[in-house]
Formats: sequence, C-alpha cells, structure tokens
Amino acid sequence: MIGEPKRYVLFDVDGTLIDAVDNQRRVWHTWAERHALDPDEVHRVALRTRPVETFAQVAPDRDPRECLAALHELEDEDVRSGVYGAFDGASDLLAALRPGGWALVTSNYEHRVRGRFARTGLPVPEVLVDAAAVEEGKPSPAPYLRAAARLGADPQDCLVIEDAPSGVQAGLRAGMTVWGVNAPVAVDGVHRHFATLREAVGDILAFTSR
Repeated sequence: MIGEPKRYVLFDVDGTLIDAVDNQRRVWHTWAERHALDPDEVHRVALRTRPVETFAQVAPDRDPRECLAALHELEDEDVRSGVYGAFDGASDLLAALRPGGWALVTSNYEHRVRGRFARTGLPVPEVLVDAAAVEEGKPSPAPYLRAAARLGADPQDCLVIEDAPSGVQAGLRAGMTVWGVNAPVAVDGVHRHFATLREAVGDILAFTSR
C-alpha cells in the first residue's frame, strides 16, 4: 500500500519485554547447588557471559555439554512453573504495532519465548529469531540482520530495543538505530536511553509512523 510505514522495531526479550531477572537467578542458583558451586559467584559470572563461557570459568573440569543440558532442563521447567511478568507498557506497545512491522530477537530458544509470552499474555510476532536461528549470537550483528531480512527491511529502517550491552552492540554493528530501556544508566552506544520501557512507548510508536 502506498504510504504505508516502512519502519520496523526489533525487540530483545529478557530484560526488555519480559522481566526474567528473578527466574534466571533461581535457575543459575539451582544449577550451581547441584554442581556444588557457589551460587552467587556462578550467577555473577553468568550475568556477563554466555552459558558455555560461564561453564568454562566456574566448572572448567566438567563436560560443557552435560552442564548445558542440565541448565536447559532447569530453564524449561522454569518456563512451565515459574512466575513471569511483562514490563509495564509491553502489552500496550505490542498491540499497537502493525502486523509484520516488528520482530523478536533473542539469545534464548523459541519454545521458551513462546511459553513466557503465553504466561504473560503478550502476542508473538510473525518473525522470531532465536539462538538456533544463527551461528553467532549477540554481540554479533547476525541475529538482528537475520530478523531484518525476514521482515524484508533495510537495516537503516530498523529500531532495536535492548537492555544489555551485548544486544546494544549487536544492533549497532547491524547498522540500526538502538534505544536502551529498563536500565538506570544508558548502555554505551545507545542513540537514546529510557529508564523504563513504559517511558519509551510513545517514541517507539512515533518512530514506526515517520
């Protein structure tokens, strides 16, 4: 349709749309306790590294495949039984975006994202790029570039909404506009910073209608 907006929004999930901080802490603490490790130290490392890198630091003598399998089992159970909440503004924002105009880009796996969205009542878009969809995860630009390609969007027409440094770097390396949310201070490199997702809702919608 002539005149239809051609700007797109690409959302990170955990920490951006879904508040999973307590869930992630519980999962890592349980994993650490089962491996006779210090739960607080393991969680501290896990916050800044990918799981395989975490295992290499906190349990270098253990099979990383077994460690990952145990972690995935705990994460799947948490999706089934844990309590999740969407950040304020998420439901209104996603409902207001045009179909085909937004995507999810996550370092998690699709079945967990769908489970969490079902628990919180958030809609799932047509395009969802998860950890299995790309060979390199964030901070590589690959996940965001894959989402843009699936949407039929040019990177310069995409707005990335992120909360974490690795995701911000991924969006910047993809040549996209990047806004940070749900953090007390701006992540290095973001083009705009909002303390909460709710504060960003109006501006995100305005971006898509330019």
